[in-house]
Amino acid sequence: MKVKEEILIKVGDREVAVPKGTPLGEVLSMVGIDNALGAKLGDRIFDLQTPLHEGGQLKILKKGDPESLEILRHSLAHIMAQALKELYGTEKVHLGIGPTTEDGFYYDVEVEGHSITEEDLPRIEAKMREIIEKNYPILRREIKREEAIDLFNSLSEKYKIDIIERIPEDEPISVYEQGDFVDLCKGPHLPSTGKAGAFKLTGISGAYWMGKADQPQLTRIYGLAFWTDKELRRRLKFYEEVKKRDHRKLGRELDFFMIDEKVGAGLVIWLPRGSTYRRILEDYWKEEHLKRGYQFVYTPHVGKAKLWEISGHLEYYRENMFPEMEMEGESYYVKPMNCPFHISIYKSRVRSYKELPLKLAELGSVYRYEMSGVLHGLLRVRGFTQDDAHIICTPQQVDDVIKETLDLALAMLRDFGFEEFKIYVSTRPPYAIGSDDQWEISQKALLKAVEDLGYKAEIDEGGGAFYGPKIDIKIKDALGRLWQCSTIQFDFNLPERFDMTYIGPDNKKHRPYMIHRALLGSIERFTGILLEHHGGLLPLWLSPTQAVIVPIADRHIEYSRNILRRLSEEGIRAELDERDERMNAKIREAELMKIPFILVVGDREVEGGTVSVRSKRDGSLGSISVEEFVELVKELVREKK
Repeated sequence: MKVKEEILIKVGDREVAVPKGTPLGEVLSMVGIDNALGAKLGDRIFDLQTPLHEGGQLKILKKGDPESLEILRHSLAHIMAQALKELYGTEKVHLGIGPTTEDGFYYDVEVEGHSITEEDLPRIEAKMREIIEKNYPILRREIKREEAIDLFNSLSEKYKIDIIERIPEDEPISVYEQGDFVDLCKGPHLPSTGKAGAFKLTGISGAYWMGKADQPQLTRIYGLAFWTDKELRRRLKFYEEVKKRDHRKLGRELDFFMIDEKVGAGLVIWLPRGSTYRRILEDYWKEEHLKRGYQFVYTPHVGKAKLWEISGHLEYYRENMFPEMEMEGESYYVKPMNCPFHISIYKSRVRSYKELPLKLAELGSVYRYEMSGVLHGLLRVRGFTQDDAHIICTPQQVDDVIKETLDLALAMLRDFGFEEFKIYVSTRPPYAIGSDDQWEISQKALLKAVEDLGYKAEIDEGGGAFYGPKIDIKIKDALGRLWQCSTIQFDFNLPERFDMTYIGPDNKKHRPYMIHRALLGSIERFTGILLEHHGGLLPLWLSPTQAVIVPIADRHIEYSRNILRRLSEEGIRAELDERDERMNAKIREAELMKIPFILVVGDREVEGGTVSVRSKRDGSLGSISVEEFVELVKELVREKK
């Protein structure tokens, strides 16, 4: 009789040897643990029924442990799928995928003869609670590929068949059953439906199958899930605030931008107020870069195919590029990045070490083909403007260049109102180009820059790109969310591909170091983050309109016009509301437009040569002279308050 291979499992300070393929639940019973929901082994979470094929240290997961939420949420996705089957008919409901999310789950479904709307969610929730109340055991079993295809064909589950056909031949296929419901799934799951915690279905959206626009569009149903009602209520309250701050809603209310499907999905149109804001932001960006020796360039929106062949984009990035264009027998592509153009500028003549570091900066518009299912307001678009720059330097200049670049990034982010950062340094991956010296010099420079500026870097071991290490800065917004923002990236690849050189002090050619960096990321995405962080009430220096003047009656208009002229002379962006509307209505509208200051003018103000100032942030400031108001605004703008 063949002896089954054994694996060594560690639980706490105990070790146990078990036959390979033993279910987790049996292993835990051997060591006297009977109240677990699952365990983590390496990067994977196992439920009690899943067989273990590798040894290692187990991290036990019990109800209430943060990582056990993966088990809860996966199970609730199945409970929702079962509820849909029971409500709308087993053969009419076709299931797509149902993964977990950061705080819940979703399932992509197609329901024949019925379009699911928000109004259906309470009914689906009620059916889910029935299934939980019945406490069906959740059972796992592995089946052969042919059996899986027959099973899901009998259930009219065409999307599950598609998934099965994508599973590698040597990978096991597992299904989970609860009551009469069965689903294709790797797990993990609870032992029974009755162990499910608190949940709430929160919304629906459309989602193309496999994220591809040429595939059927399914309905994605979202849910939140936690172990307790208290946690769920806290998260629902958080999402109420997120909804209020949604940059798409704020963008409409503030007349900042629009996306018109007739123009194209993911293509942003900036409206006058948004364009004013953007001009202010870009002027500030340019001023800060000029102070640090950057030179501005402008490059084309398209380039020949040969350029993208040399850069490697056609080989590695083609699926994210817009389709090829043919002109006069030549192939062109819309640019997804600015790098090759900046390299062309560098290579336009022989460079000496005395010219380095060379800092080429561009607010360059680029275009990337994103699936329509992932487009999201300003945060994920197809056309955007990078605050891009490439720094070409010698190895000896690397330390100073990185420190200065990181300092600039943090200073700018503070000016925009962000104060909390997390900084990550990603190091050499297993497969990488570049010499050991290049990696050592660049990684040390990144870490030294972070430390010299008084920060501590979190190390992402092996997380660098194959062509170089990088710094990533994540900013924390007013709701505590972290956003990836600035990136400072070494590149050992493109200098080689484009044969970039400089003449050193020895009159010989040397390969320069090249650093890509985008400090805001893109104007579009950064604006979305900024609007949500400030709830639409931007810092005074960035506001398209800093003050609106509201005369109480027609006899106050002439004085108000004089105030407008005075403010304009001082560079203060002000407007005068002369409409034939009630004063309270004008004030209310200005408040909704998040205008920082409202200057109310009546008889008393005209007689005293003052304005009555209402601050959106601080309430009434009383009546002050126009000159005092000018100085107040100037001071706040100077301090970036």
